[in-house]
Amino acid sequence: MDPTRTFVKDVRRVIIKVGTAVVTIHDGRLALGRIGALCEQVKELNSQGYEVILVTSGAVGAGRQRLRYRRLVNSSFADLQKPQLELDGKACAAVGQSGLMALYDTLFSQLDVTSAQLLVTDKDFQNPDFRKQLSETVKSLLALRVIPVFNENDAISTRKAPYEDSSGIFWDNDSLAALLALELKADLLVLMSDVEGLYSGPPGEPHSRLINTYIKEKHQGEITFGDKSRVGRGGMTAKVKAAVYAADAGTPVVIASGYATDSIIKVLHGEKIGTLFHRDAHTWINHKETSAREMALAARDCSRRIKSLPSQERRKILLDIADALESNEGLIRAENEADVAEAEQCGYEKSLVSRLMLKPGKIANLAKSIRTLAEMEDPIGQVLKKTELADGLILEKTSCPLGVLLIVFESRPDALVQIASLAVRSGNGLLLKGGKEATRSNKILHKVITDAIPDSVGKRLIGLVTSREEIPDLLKLDDVIDLVIPRGSNKLVSQIKESTKIPVLGHADGICHIYVDKSANMEKARKIILDAKIDYPAACNAVETILVHEHLQKTGGISDLILDLKTEGVDLYGGPRASALFDLPEAHSFHHEYNSIACTIELVDGVQSAIDHIHNHGSAHTDCIICEDHEAAEVFLRQVDSAAVFHNASTRFCDGARFGLGAEVGISTGRIHARGPVGVEGLLTTRWILRGNGQVVDGDRGVVYIHKDLPLA
Repeated sequence: MDPTRTFVKDVRRVIIKVGTAVVTIHDGRLALGRIGALCEQVKELNSQGYEVILVTSGAVGAGRQRLRYRRLVNSSFADLQKPQLELDGKACAAVGQSGLMALYDTLFSQLDVTSAQLLVTDKDFQNPDFRKQLSETVKSLLALRVIPVFNENDAISTRKAPYEDSSGIFWDNDSLAALLALELKADLLVLMSDVEGLYSGPPGEPHSRLINTYIKEKHQGEITFGDKSRVGRGGMTAKVKAAVYAADAGTPVVIASGYATDSIIKVLHGEKIGTLFHRDAHTWINHKETSAREMALAARDCSRRIKSLPSQERRKILLDIADALESNEGLIRAENEADVAEAEQCGYEKSLVSRLMLKPGKIANLAKSIRTLAEMEDPIGQVLKKTELADGLILEKTSCPLGVLLIVFESRPDALVQIASLAVRSGNGLLLKGGKEATRSNKILHKVITDAIPDSVGKRLIGLVTSREEIPDLLKLDDVIDLVIPRGSNKLVSQIKESTKIPVLGHADGICHIYVDKSANMEKARKIILDAKIDYPAACNAVETILVHEHLQKTGGISDLILDLKTEGVDLYGGPRASALFDLPEAHSFHHEYNSIACTIELVDGVQSAIDHIHNHGSAHTDCIICEDHEAAEVFLRQVDSAAVFHNASTRFCDGARFGLGAEVGISTGRIHARGPVGVEGLLTTRWILRGNGQVVDGDRGVVYIHKDLPLA
């Protein structure tokens, strides 16, 4: 639960307001799917003991659509040639209201919920007796678990200009909902919109950002509103006005999306969605909303500084970082050992504890990798292509940093060092969020690394995100953050992909295969398979499935291999064929990453069967063939569609450092924009530089194009 939303634990009476843009589609017809999802959420809340009151718009829009159809049916061809007068809004309301309530009644009845219609006008609230009776009626309905459904009775309202008149006690259903929240002593008001909440500007504009908590003193003067709602009277301006009114009077308000199927449930679970209006918001010491953006903007600013440095200065920063890691090894190891001890005490899985541990020699190896990276050719500003477009008009395609990277990783603190060094080498700003199990390790590593970055660049080049609650805010910053790289479980990667518009690079699964062909040298196969499974079982490039040619059953090669694996302590599971033949427990799925000293073994008919199995059950990470048949090897290497494909070599070689990349930010199984171990090159993009001496296009009359390739030197 978000810290700013803890008050929802005490909410019992909630008013939900849905506007015309939510309950109707563009042509005025009722949005059956959205209304159905709304009713299902109301049913769930009702069954949980909440007192739910609904305020709905949509009658005028629905009535207008029905009356337009009726006018069309009843008109002659000659009538249709005449100018069509706009339909009377009050008549539309009268026709649409019955249809709207009939739909609510039908949907609620299907969910075994009873609803009641209450139509009110502005004038009604001038009568104190009416207000008292209203409260009594609603109290009786709620006691019987009936859902009161309110709407302004536009059909008989005395408002002269219902779409422009903003006078009176209330003037639209947003202000009606706010008034009812106070009259009926609601604990929460939820205003459903056609966008996720209140943005700093029109939601479609690139620099507009979602405001999670509205603070009047801060946001009142900086918000720019777009057009009013496509239907109805209000829009976001009306919602904000109603929300501020209700919140100031003591009822918290959340503006959230009515297009999502579970927004109301999430609001009442305390999730940080939509925009919260609260009377005490200005007193909260909570800067997470701004700090996430400020951190990203600071990283972008620092990245622009580091990429403009001479190559030797960037190289020196890397060498200084390597020296700092070695000189602070004792402190780093102490913090890491504290993390490991706590993880073991908490009962974390052995594979996670293994990834968490900085073993002896690890700091020295990391420093060595950073120095290797420092000595590599400077990747920034490389001229990749040079073309003379026309006489004296020279175009260069050059390499440049992506901008700002957000890396979310679990368990492995050494990943922080690799990623940070790659960011420095490639000139990118960096935001890092590690797992809570490595908190101490990550903090000390971040401090050691950033202390080695000169003030001319700025220590905020690399930001460390310390709170899990900041991640949703960061994932919304698609105007500042250029690439997200998640390193961790399938669940982590999938959640991030579903939660952001920012491009995501990485892999969800590391289901690596080794196929042992009938032509394989079994001694060679034994060494490769044992290394691929035992060297580091928790690694994403460790083998998870061994496919063996059925011919090796006759030679005894499979039995020997199974014995070798069991002797080394590997827990073996079989596919349908292998489990029956060798008395192995059957694997529950071929698409499974053990991340431990366990793997699956299965028999296949040949190289094509192995390829088909890999394509059906693999994750396109790393797959290997062990064979002495050159033709079979070439078929496998050519046809297996994975990021890395090997012949007679352990899958553990799929690693940035082993590939000579210096380090890796992760391994990508995607196809855009980098694949396999991602080093410096995967963190770069390109830009074009054109040098001329006064040329103009002028309809292409004044330029003679030659498009001549020039030597890069």
